Amino acid sequence: MSAPAPARSFCGLRHGATDWNRQGLFQGRTDNPLNADGLAQAHEAADMLRGTGISRIVASPLVRAARTAKIIADAISVPLSIDDGIIEFDFGSFEGLPVRDLMIKHGVNSATGLVSILPADGENWDAMTERSLACVSAWLDRHPDDDFLFVCHDAVMQGMAKSLCGSYFKNRAGPANSDSSLSGFSA
Repeated sequence: MSAPAPARSFCGLRHGATDWNRQGLFQGRTDNPLNADGLAQAHEAADMLRGTGISRIVASPLVRAARTAKIIADAISVPLSIDDGIIEFDFGSFEGLPVRDLMIKHGVNSATGLVSILPADGENWDAMTERSLACVSAWLDRHPDDDFLFVCHDAVMQGMAKSLCGSYFKNRAGPANSDSSLSGFSA
């Protein structure tokens, strides 16, 4: 991987829930809005982040992430920017299909296994990780005095976690529930 690791710590937050998250479907680039649960999760995240020192938010352009980020940015009064560099992974022909069914069909039961069965007509996993890390690094370099929150997607956060920390993280909610997950990454 050629993208340099970010030089300092940052936080990542997965967007609130959508109907496809609740149904356990690969969502990728399909631009689904937050559902009622997702809106409530965004407001809960804003409450949780109040007073933490976050001074700038960058979000994926997909409506589920951008709306989550806007709710938080408005609540904690910080600037919000949108950046395509942290847009969700393109799952190709898996888009809209049940995650669990495909994992069972291919005999995988982990994030590593899931990455191994991704279709060739989607995005390359390593390329997605590289673009995401490059995006984060660029923002951190341009704004050295800001504490960042990147509001994005599970695959993006998983790719960065694997690259920066050596392993995927356990998404406590799982793909069917997809509750917002806050993660901190240290350089």
